[in-house]
Parts: sequence; structure tokens; C-alpha cells
Amino acid sequence: MKKILLLLLTIGLLSCNSKSKDLAQNKAVDPKATASKINGITLVATRDSIDHTAILPFKNYNANYAAIIPYAWMQSLEEPKVTYEEIRGWWGEKPHGVAKTASLMKDQGIKVLLKPQIWIGRGDYTGSISLKSEEAWKTLEDTYTDYIMKFAQIAAREKIGMFCIGTELDSFVKERPAYWLRLIKNIRMVYAGELTYAANWDNYKHVTFWSDLDYVGVDAYFPLSDEKTPDAATITKNWQKWKDEMKGISEKYDKKILFSEYGYISADYAGKEPWKNAGEDREVNEEAQHILFEQLYKNIWQEDWMAGGFVWKHHAEDSKWRGYEKRFTPQNKKAQQTIAKAYRKASNG
Repeated sequence: MKKILLLLLTIGLLSCNSKSKDLAQNKAVDPKATASKINGITLVATRDSIDHTAILPFKNYNANYAAIIPYAWMQSLEEPKVTYEEIRGWWGEKPHGVAKTASLMKDQGIKVLLKPQIWIGRGDYTGSISLKSEEAWKTLEDTYTDYIMKFAQIAAREKIGMFCIGTELDSFVKERPAYWLRLIKNIRMVYAGELTYAANWDNYKHVTFWSDLDYVGVDAYFPLSDEKTPDAATITKNWQKWKDEMKGISEKYDKKILFSEYGYISADYAGKEPWKNAGEDREVNEEAQHILFEQLYKNIWQEDWMAGGFVWKHHAEDSKWRGYEKRFTPQNKKAQQTIAKAYRKASNG
């Protein structure tokens, strides 16, 4: 009997020691610290339905993440109602289109960021929404909540890995801080994945709710060079200021920085005001785009506080409209190989 009791006691102690060791190991490992970089591409929503062949080109970038954007609309900066066209509109922005696109991505081993955002009038900047009354702000809050929660529920149902609660809504964030905390809480109640917000490069420092999210999202259109074709040394020098700033914010909130958007046009002076498209006065310049991407990866991607990001943008449909050769998309341009090389390196550690 004593031998049996001794044997049981020994087994129990070994089991406890094993569990303690497992718990210690689990506690010592931070999943985000060991995760690979988010090597993402933003997909332009498609007018018509797509199949897996539209997703295959993402492998050419060595991407492991894709951003899907279903747009809603506001008529103007002064008109508070957010309208989402569920019946009309493009297939890739409808709930079933978003769900199908996400499923196609996952079939190819690509994770998804669902990033619903607003388009205003003729392209006015969303950060400049200007409302004059409490009633107007309440209308914006109510209609925006309906829109965002619809896609938060889709993200939960489709087990999408990351969700963005808003994009470049500077004045909305500044004027209604309590609303955003309520919204985050409501999203967390239905969605268990990671959350971010996409703040503009000149405004992310002023966002007050980073502690409630998983990443500090930055639309990273930092000015880097006034040169027609940027010089690598100039870019490296000018990145330093922005690097110091982002590192400080990352340490303040104990969150990694995620480039919720980043990219450059393939035209002259691409690094001067990187948020702008090229006008008729600028010539095609794929080298400028290539250099800016190359130097971004050399200066930023391996920083400990850097989570990764999403290139702006890739077209799954024929998009050879006027000016395509100067626009942000890197596809079929020199920069596509630049991105693919950097993403392969980041994936391999």
C-alpha cells in the first residue's frame, strides 16, 4: 500500500513539475514578439465576382496578409450621414463579396485585415469632417456605428484575423473621444481578433485610445525627399526623425507600429508629398518608387517596434485607366520585385 501511495505521489509531482514548466514557457513567450512581420498588400475591391486566380498574384509579392476595403459614403464634410450601399455597388464591397474574398485569401494561406472606410464627396479628406451641432455628430456616430458593426460581425463570422475600426478620421477622433471608447468596447463584444485604427502620418500622435487597441496604425505617407529621383542617403537621413517619433509612441503605449497603408507613386518627386497622386506635370519614374520602397525596408522593417504593413495597392481587375503608370500600385513595375524581395527576406527572418 505504501509503495502504491509513493508511486502516485511521484507521478503527481512529475505532473505538477511538467505543468509548471509548460506555464513558465508559455508565460515567457510573447506571441507578438515571435510573430513574423505583417507583409501586406491592399486589394482594390472588385466590381465583379472573383475566384482564386485573382488571389494568386499576391504570392508574387511574398505577401502573408491582405487588406480588404468595403467603402461607405458621405456626401460632404458637412453632411453627417454615413451611407453603405449593400444592394447596389461593387461585388467586392458587399458583405457576401467581402466574405468570399476573405475566404479565397485564406485558401491561399493569406491572412486578412478587414478595413472598412469612408469616401467623402469628390475625394475630400476624411480627417476634415466639420459638423456644427450635437445632433449632426450624433447622426454621424449612429450611422458610422451601424456600418462598422456590420463588418465587425462579418469579421467575427469569417474568423478574419484583424479589423480596422476607422481610417484618417482626425476631427471625428478629436471631437468625440468617448464615442471611440464605446465603439471599441462594442466591437470587442462580438469580435475576438486584433484591432487597429488607421491614423494619418501627421495625426497618429494625437490619438488617445491606442491602449485599447492591439496596434498603432499609421498611414505612413511621411515626406522624405524633395528630389525628382530620391537619393538613398537623403531618405535615410529624413527617416530618422520619423523613426524616433514612432519608437517613442510605441514605447509609450507598449504597442507595435503597423503601417495600415504605405506606398509611393511611380512618378517624379514621389517622396515629396507621398500622399498625392501625380499630376500632368510629372513624368513616369519607376526608379523613384523603387528607391523609396527599398529604403523604407532598409530603414524601418527590421525595427523591433515595427509590426509590418500594407502596400497601397493591388488591382485584381484590369485597371489600365489614364495615369495608371504613375499611380500608387506597384504591380508590373520595378517596385513589385523590390517589395517581393523585402517580404521574402522578412518571412525568412
